[in-house]
Amino acid sequence: MTFTEPDPMSRPTPEIVATTPSTAPPTWAVLQRRLFDDLDTAWRAFRDRYTDPRDGRLRFAGRIDDRDGADDFYEAFFNWPALYLLGGADDLLPAVKRHWEGVTAQLTELGLYKDEFERGYDWFHQGEALLMFYGICAADPADERFRRRALRFAEQYLPDSPAGNYDPETRIIRTPHNGTDGPRPGLGPQWDDGFAADQPGMRPYGLPLEDVPGVTRWDDLADPDLAVRMGHHMRDRLGRGDTAVNLAATALVTNAWLYDHDPRFAAWVLSYVDAWRERAAACGAMPDNVGPTGTVGEDHGGRWYGGHYGWSWPHGVHSVGAATLVGAISACLVSGGFDRLDLARRPLDQVWEQRRTGILSHQDTSRRHSWEPLLGEEAGNSINLLPTRVGVHGWFDPEPAQSAYWTWLWWFGMQPQDQARLDALRDAAGYDWSAVRAFRDKEEAGHEPPWLAYLAGVNPGYPEQAHRMALGQVRHRMALLAADSAGTEETDLHRWQRLNPVVTEVLTQLTTGAPQTLYNGGLHLARVRYDDLDRERPGLPPDVAALVDRLGAETTGLHLVNLSLTHTRRLRVRAGAFGEHLITTAQWESTAEEHVPDPRDYALPVPATRFDSVEVHANALHITLPPRCELHLRLGMRLHALRAAHQSATEQSRRTS
Repeated sequence: MTFTEPDPMSRPTPEIVATTPSTAPPTWAVLQRRLFDDLDTAWRAFRDRYTDPRDGRLRFAGRIDDRDGADDFYEAFFNWPALYLLGGADDLLPAVKRHWEGVTAQLTELGLYKDEFERGYDWFHQGEALLMFYGICAADPADERFRRRALRFAEQYLPDSPAGNYDPETRIIRTPHNGTDGPRPGLGPQWDDGFAADQPGMRPYGLPLEDVPGVTRWDDLADPDLAVRMGHHMRDRLGRGDTAVNLAATALVTNAWLYDHDPRFAAWVLSYVDAWRERAAACGAMPDNVGPTGTVGEDHGGRWYGGHYGWSWPHGVHSVGAATLVGAISACLVSGGFDRLDLARRPLDQVWEQRRTGILSHQDTSRRHSWEPLLGEEAGNSINLLPTRVGVHGWFDPEPAQSAYWTWLWWFGMQPQDQARLDALRDAAGYDWSAVRAFRDKEEAGHEPPWLAYLAGVNPGYPEQAHRMALGQVRHRMALLAADSAGTEETDLHRWQRLNPVVTEVLTQLTTGAPQTLYNGGLHLARVRYDDLDRERPGLPPDVAALVDRLGAETTGLHLVNLSLTHTRRLRVRAGAFGEHLITTAQWESTAEEHVPDPRDYALPVPATRFDSVEVHANALHITLPPRCELHLRLGMRLHALRAAHQSATEQSRRTS
């Protein structure tokens, strides 16, 4: 083991050379590298089958006659940049950029995009569409084309933008639908002109508004006059003013700030988030709507609930919780503190206070189809249920807690009060948090409980089980892809999402120590990330497997293995996706001296070990892994001690606290 002592003036990146032989490589490491190999095959198969070789757009010959649909095109590739960042193939990044540009041109031709951005739609869906873009920016911040796009997109939400999306006097985004066309009143002709009963996909969510005269139940909408009345009320009430899901726009502006720290971007994020915090404090609850004059409940009889994609319709805490997390995390990134996490705590606490136990199949719930695969054989148990929505008749639509939201709240700040929230969620769950069930939903999330149980030391088999599950998911999607016979006239825009064979949840958890990215517009965060020093690109080098096996407020455990029999691999380990954490110390296990095996020995050698440590006080470490070697690291950290910024794999980290 060798390392270079950091100089207190220049602070060069410390270097550690592994000397512990990996005599029998861990099963999880072998499975992880196999998963990378299978994913490399899988994304190419999807590309060849579903995209146009001329410019990378999706093979689609249909029409789109409403504002909805743009997100579905990008969602086909939402986690491909993440795979590249983790260590996917070298040619994956140029392929992802090509698909983004091809799809953007395609959506422009379809009338949904202008100037490479959404003309105007809600941020529940815009957040989904932007995951691919955020990933490209994080993977290659040196690409000037995408940097210019990031800045231009964010500018649309600043107070002096000619787009006019934001009102600096009332501190609101003026309409639920917004974008390059500016504030876009109403919800589009699909609903503004009439909200009819013949929408089987929307029926489970019930009435968009519960106080429209003459409409008291879904079947009333079969009357054409009542359907028009509902549509006009939606246009005039849901289609104007601010709504909580607009908080997802903070990630767009934060992504631009990460390039060069323009203070205008930071100021907007903090002002907009603080406006919602002030409203929540005044209401004693997280509101979902603000009228054009800046008043909560202005179009909803003074009620703090009822806004578009808010507490009442269609998803409740599923949309409000995600947006407040995106807003709180964005504000904390640009400020460096944790105070604004209270914005995300409030909606989770609201539903937690209404908890009760029950059997899922006995509930009138809108998303049972999503929960039954997650619970598996325990779906019939009496479990903890939280109401996800609230309306004029009170709280309703009970479901199990969406653990990803509580996990993100705890993970970002590692605050004791959020650890207590997560512990209470686990203790009351009513189902086994250690079980690894083979399911994959649209967000490619939901396996937080067994991962958290692993980090708590009570689920040691999770890395192997999770990698096996992910491998099975890839094979299942590849089988679906092979059996798919739909043509380019297929109008189901969700088909590509269901067939996307790229899976990244397990790799994100185990290699970077982070939950899967928040699907409705979260940035790509990590406790640690990697750069391949020899190829000068982000991600793990070939043959190298990584496992984050401990997460704490001041420590991170990391196990690195080089499976190659002949090649030395060199990598940089950074603290934080955007270089925001400070590594204070590094401790590792090493062999006391190099062991030369005796050819007459039949048993694997057991070399003597010792523990070494070094003071770091930098954002990164350089690691050298000789063939057949591994390294167990314990990193002391100060979270969010450094200013976050997009990280280039070709640059040394020179950040100081």
